Amino acid sequence: MASTAHVETAPPVPAAAEHGPASIADPGPLGLAAFAMTTFILSVFNANIIKDGALEAVVLPVALFYGGIGQLLAGMWEFKKANTFGALAFTSYGAFWLSFAFLVRYVAPELPPADAYKGVGLFLLAWTIFTAYMMVAALRVSGAVAAVFIVLLLTFLALTIGALGQHSGLTHLGGWLGLLTAVLAWYASFAGVTAATFKRSVLPTFPMA
Repeated sequence: MASTAHVETAPPVPAAAEHGPASIADPGPLGLAAFAMTTFILSVFNANIIKDGALEAVVLPVALFYGGIGQLLAGMWEFKKANTFGALAFTSYGAFWLSFAFLVRYVAPELPPADAYKGVGLFLLAWTIFTAYMMVAALRVSGAVAAVFIVLLLTFLALTIGALGQHSGLTHLGGWLGLLTAVLAWYASFAGVTAATFKRSVLPTFPMA
């Protein structure tokens, strides 16, 4: 990730820097893990596994620091690695979690109670559209990543229709689909980090490109 720190011109440039940027670790497992954990916690409430809505506030710090900032950083490092798909996906979903935390904490309580569902539904619809075309691109990444995006699209569809139509059953379905999305994202993250530490493929990801 580019630094805004002042660069001194007097000292000689290290030899390694003269030959281009040093390689960096794969940020993919971080981005996937951050997305998985935040999705898992929120989906527990959407699926109505925990019925006390007051406890849903525990989602916000995870959405802010791990799902939001963690993914945002992963996206910036994907830019560094010239991975357009990873950069767009992690940066965007990092921004999704940051905006979700802000929406729940500051915006939703100020919406007109009778029409708040329309605003939330529109928010979810926009992310459904984004996820739809990212799913198409994911089909050229790997089977593991494609599975994440296919189920994530179904999750957003269920949550969007549930919000706009005020169907709690569809929202609960979206919660269960979100839990499956989290498991798939954790799998892809686990496959990536174990491949890096074991120096070989431990779990299959089914490359498609």
